[in-house]
Amino acid sequence: MAQIVGAQDVFGKWKTIDDKSGKPKAIVEIYKKGGLVYGKILRILEEGRQDAICEKCKGDQKNKPIVGMNVIKALKEEDGQYKHGRLFDPEYGVEVRGKIWLHPEDPDKLKVRGYLAFLYRTQTWQRVKDE
Repeated sequence: MAQIVGAQDVFGKWKTIDDKSGKPKAIVEIYKKGGLVYGKILRILEEGRQDAICEKCKGDQKNKPIVGMNVIKALKEEDGQYKHGRLFDPEYGVEVRGKIWLHPEDPDKLKVRGYLAFLYRTQTWQRVKDE
């Protein structure tokens, strides 16, 4: 029973899928800390980029390894979604407002949406079941 309930939340490991190329990019672990939701990169899946550094990052993240970076920061649960926090894209070194939620018909898919002013991009990540 616990496994069924656990499969219905956003926590755990997710395979990020690039919304432009459709290719897997990384494994991100989503977890709760201090009542807020975070996600950090566990592994880069792109061939030849496993040890990539954040060249476009600013401040103390510049030229640091991308593995281990938080890409989901301080989201709060509200109405079945997690929002009012930030999403970070190390490929572009950009942090934006964002939200995440489970796909309504498939709890093994996570919708991840970042907002820049009135524009937004949405990716669909896939739950990693065995790793």
